[in-house]
Amino acid sequence: MMSLLIIAGLLALLFGGIPVGLALTAMATALMWFKGLPLAGLPQEFLASVNSFTMLAVPVFLLTSQILLRSGVAKVLFDAVQAWVGGMRGGVAVAAILSCGLFAAISGSSVAVAAMIGTVAIPEMLRRGYEKRFVMGTLAAGATLGILIPPSIPLIIYAEVAHVSTAKMFLAGVGPGVLLIGMFLCWCFIRSFTGGAPPTEQATISWDDRRRLSLEAFPIVAIAGVMIGGIYSGAFTPTESASVGLCLTMLYIYGMRGGIPLKDLTDSIRSAGLTTANLLLIIAGANIFGKAITLYRIPYEISGWITANIETTGAFIIVVTVVLILLGLALEGVAMILIVLPVLMPALKMHGIDPIWFGIYFVIMIELALLSPPVGMNLFVIQSVAKSNLKDVMLGTLPYALIMLLAVVIIWYFPSIVLYLTRI
Repeated sequence: MMSLLIIAGLLALLFGGIPVGLALTAMATALMWFKGLPLAGLPQEFLASVNSFTMLAVPVFLLTSQILLRSGVAKVLFDAVQAWVGGMRGGVAVAAILSCGLFAAISGSSVAVAAMIGTVAIPEMLRRGYEKRFVMGTLAAGATLGILIPPSIPLIIYAEVAHVSTAKMFLAGVGPGVLLIGMFLCWCFIRSFTGGAPPTEQATISWDDRRRLSLEAFPIVAIAGVMIGGIYSGAFTPTESASVGLCLTMLYIYGMRGGIPLKDLTDSIRSAGLTTANLLLIIAGANIFGKAITLYRIPYEISGWITANIETTGAFIIVVTVVLILLGLALEGVAMILIVLPVLMPALKMHGIDPIWFGIYFVIMIELALLSPPVGMNLFVIQSVAKSNLKDVMLGTLPYALIMLLAVVIIWYFPSIVLYLTRI
């Protein structure tokens, strides 16, 4: 009964328009006060929860993505990819998915990828005669790769909450990321040959132009390679990787592309700072909320209920999937991790579920939430970039949402897709 009252109170605050971080903090404070505990230690606990070397990567990745967004390098990469695949039927859609995947390896943010690639790819696809809903859905779904392909901000936060290695979480994201890219590309080909793309594309670009465009885009690919390769080789930590990526990005933008206006740089810093503050508030609030519900033994009660009523691991995953789909309609991804994961961790141990596998599964469900109204951010970014209506974007993303659910089924039956690289 107490569990239901706490959940109802939290949902009432959230649906009442209270920011997630403040709602979590207020609920945690109230729970501790009702227990008669002194509240003087809450500020220290609040600050300690974000005092983490790993969490330093979050503002750095956000700043990198903001600078990339304002520098115009998305067109350089998109043109280079399109030079190789743009001549085939549906080639521009293929180029959009591949470009999203490549930028995901630098930014760690799906919203940034949606804005960067969407700004370039949507006008080009519409100009060539691609079906509008197909265009909207491809860009909104392709951008979700930004939080699965490492480095990824949600994977960093999940690793911190679940107390698992961030480097292993990044390794685990490679296989599912490649899987989703492949599945998205398959749908692009199918839809292109069933009316989604024009029957003929523009003439194939010359080899000299391909070579020139590829050389222009090479520094972007090299930055991603250094960041990911450095983590996997053990040369530097994920936090150091974020800093290296930012430094290389600044060298590329100011050394090879003439830089960006000072106003754009200051706007990038301000935007990254505001987003970081919002995320850290959510993380700190979720931390003390997690401690508060532990005092009431809620995680153990829920885990006990799950153990008593859900006998198989498969049924557990199905129930969690339904819960996450519903929560994705109201919460953004980081809040989903911070609110749900502490409650589910005891149940994971009881069912023998690998926390690294569960983290990748969780992030795919967050990707699905990014395409779910009313808070699916990718929907609104693409709607804004394309100056379209929300209905077209939502209908366009529906096939990709089903593909994501299919990907969950595949990694369930073939967990080595997730875990193979972590065991080498």
